[in-house]
Amino acid sequence: MRINTSGMIEINNSQVAEIFAEYPELMREKILFLRQIIFETAAEIEDVVADGLEEVLKWENPSYLTEKGSTIRLGLRKSNPKQYAMYFHCGTKLVDTFRNLYRDQFIFEGNRAIFFNENDKVPIKELKHCIVLALTYHKIKTLPMLGA
Repeated sequence: MRINTSGMIEINNSQVAEIFAEYPELMREKILFLRQIIFETAAEIEDVVADGLEEVLKWENPSYLTEKGSTIRLGLRKSNPKQYAMYFHCGTKLVDTFRNLYRDQFIFEGNRAIFFNENDKVPIKELKHCIVLALTYHKIKTLPMLGA
């Protein structure tokens, strides 16, 4: 993992870099901020550090995978260009758990996403907790409320 002069983790996947380059500047900054939080959080999880965090393109979105976790995707919300999102696998209990824990901090869509408006202040502590649950999902999926 290499960090550039602005303190951001460099994008090593050219397909992912192309997608980020296509976003409008303000939304690109917002989504890159979420990306940075994912990498920072992953670096704090022993299993993820050991197995690695892979950045790939899935469903035309930058996506983050680890062996013991569930995929996290980032992108713009197609129905509202002033919103961006962190998407989770809809077949998991992740978003339902997040909603139970953080219903007042986030905007949710069904069982697949947390949405942010372009001017929202991102609740970092709560978001990092959601990311930890996603990146360790296969280890905790049988626990009530994912062990939260």
